Amino acid sequence: MPTKVTENIEISVVTKFELEQSSILDKQFLFSYTIDIKNLRDSPVQLLSRHWFIFDSTGKYNEVKGEGVIGQQPIINQGQIHSYQSFCRLQSDIGLMWGTYLMKSLVDDKLFEVKIPEFQLITPERLN
Repeated sequence: MPTKVTENIEISVVTKFELEQSSILDKQFLFSYTIDIKNLRDSPVQLLSRHWFIFDSTGKYNEVKGEGVIGQQPIINQGQIHSYQSFCRLQSDIGLMWGTYLMKSLVDDKLFEVKIPEFQLITPERLN
């Protein structure tokens, strides 16, 4: 499980290939991922936006920016974990993702960036 700590915010990622929602013949590979965001700080923070970098083995590159995650801008109190699930559709059976979250300290309103660790998206057949 890829994990990274930036500015006392821990990001962990677990991925899964979704065979039932993929079409290998049509080169559509769906991967789900679960992100855990743990606040290791002494004060609450709010996740404001995300910025993703997505690559697949065909050389396709995609960059995604947007507010919050899955329609939310969660407040994460000291010691709490915010978890969410999302997905990514690729045109190949191997890919990479990484990115950043823009966060705000709710004590002093300072903005800071948290790195999302690079993680692989690989179908089980490619692991053999």
